[in-house]
Amino acid sequence: MEKWFIASKRADFNKIGEIFHISPVTARLMRNRSLTTVREMQRYLYGSLSDLYDSHLLKDADKGAEIIKEKIETGKKIRIISDYDVDGVSSNYILYQGLKRCGADVDYKIPDRVEDGYGINEHLLEKAAGDGIDTIITCDNGIAAAEQIAYGNSLGLTLIVTDHHDIPFQRQEDGSISYNLPSAAAVINPKQKDCPYPFENICGAVVVYKFIQVLYDLFGIDRRESEAFLEIAAMATVCDVMPLCDENRIIVKEGLQRIQHTNITGLQALIEANHLEEKKISSYHFGFILGPCINASGRLTSAKDALELLLCEDKELCRQKAEALTQLNAERKEMTANGVKAAKEYLESTGHGNDKVLVVYLPNCHESIAGIIAGRMKEYYHKPVFVITRTKEGLKGSGRSIEAYHMYKEMNKIKECFDKFGGHPMAAGFSMQEDRLEEFREKLNANATLTEDDFAEKVHIDVALPISYLSESLINEFELLEPFGNENTKPLFAQKDLYIKGMRVLGTTGRCLKLFLSDANGTSIDAMYFGESDGFLEELISFCGKEEAQRIQKGLSHHIWMDVTYYPQVNEWRGQKNIQIVIQNYRFKNL
Repeated sequence: MEKWFIASKRADFNKIGEIFHISPVTARLMRNRSLTTVREMQRYLYGSLSDLYDSHLLKDADKGAEIIKEKIETGKKIRIISDYDVDGVSSNYILYQGLKRCGADVDYKIPDRVEDGYGINEHLLEKAAGDGIDTIITCDNGIAAAEQIAYGNSLGLTLIVTDHHDIPFQRQEDGSISYNLPSAAAVINPKQKDCPYPFENICGAVVVYKFIQVLYDLFGIDRRESEAFLEIAAMATVCDVMPLCDENRIIVKEGLQRIQHTNITGLQALIEANHLEEKKISSYHFGFILGPCINASGRLTSAKDALELLLCEDKELCRQKAEALTQLNAERKEMTANGVKAAKEYLESTGHGNDKVLVVYLPNCHESIAGIIAGRMKEYYHKPVFVITRTKEGLKGSGRSIEAYHMYKEMNKIKECFDKFGGHPMAAGFSMQEDRLEEFREKLNANATLTEDDFAEKVHIDVALPISYLSESLINEFELLEPFGNENTKPLFAQKDLYIKGMRVLGTTGRCLKLFLSDANGTSIDAMYFGESDGFLEELISFCGKEEAQRIQKGLSHHIWMDVTYYPQVNEWRGQKNIQIVIQNYRFKNL
């Protein structure tokens, strides 16, 4: 059962509107995003590259750049080792291109998800030493690899860590915390406690983007050249679900402006392979279309395929590579759909669907999509979910959580179950032996203090906005708030007491429902619902009966009313414009 909440942050919205020449509604939306001062709002609306923080503030960035400069000038071989997701591939691309620009003898390696696992390991270090590599730079990994970094030092390698993940720590008996940093020649990570960089929530690609700027300064290269990496850094920021506030918001805005005419041939080919060349690309396209194509290679084949696409400059070869990645992503979608179906069947057949914390065992599922399936199941059941698969080494699992359940802390309580584990409040990963599976499920649920209230989906509404207040100019004004994403979500409005004048199912898939609504004062509006139309109709029949539901569909009954949450848009069809709303949540009622 959903619970709807309307934001209640206060401010002088009329005054804010006067300052920025916007409506009080838009002013309220900014305040709901925790902006309090005129300076913050100015930066939010109109921030530019000049508002980004000084790259030299990153701890060890200057030190690392000096080391790399010396290695380049003495002809030493450098290798980049990254993660295999979008942020890892993007980080690798930026570092490789930036180091090449500085004259480095550099190559790259992306670990295989199945064979190598996440991040740098002993095998990769030994291979680098055998290949005559002098220096390794990690990106989007390395901060939790203290043992591996120490081993690399013993092999005579110089190691520089660039990362953005949390610093590993241990809580002492006296309650104090000790942090475990790797013994690299330089550690560049804004989450270090003594790092003076003002904003720690940047992704791995932005960390190396900043590092390349420092390196360019050292080599006397105009740092404006680094702006060629902005669309890649922006895509990584969105796909790694970084908060779209502060300088992340500026980077993504700038990247989206540049991607429409990107000079990265491989990225342009990926845009064309997904038929986006005529569309205005938004953060949605980064997160749900382009990014997943990059991710698909790291999940199902090799992330090297995605990196080679970005580095490729031959248009025809890029077209072939981009189409292959797009097809691979389509296969990943199908595998995910089958996995979600199997997960639901598992919970129904075992009775574990009633547990507070859901543990789903899918031994034959590809380990690379376990996290995606866990996320879909979490959305469906609104409970914490772990999806576990079988591998050659034992079991591997990925978890996705809800706001009320700190996944990493709960796993720490039963650490004896795992061979390895890590994560944060909302997501986690682990490996374990198969004979621990039932113990894991039982202990998680025995410890869980979740209540039915925690399982209720919470719908956070920005403004209770009557449909009569909507206008084309107001809807266009909301574009000032883009790009939308984590911590800068698309605004959600609500209207009570709309009656249904009629409805019809659109399209061949039956997933789109068009409704004709009106308020008590006679203001009418078209509405679209892109959820499951069958589910909507089933709920309507359950509420008012089949006969009445059929009358409503034909426009013969106006007795059923709805409360809705929505986002407005201007729909244009054959040169005609009209305002419509897209329904996100609904509940039926009698008046």
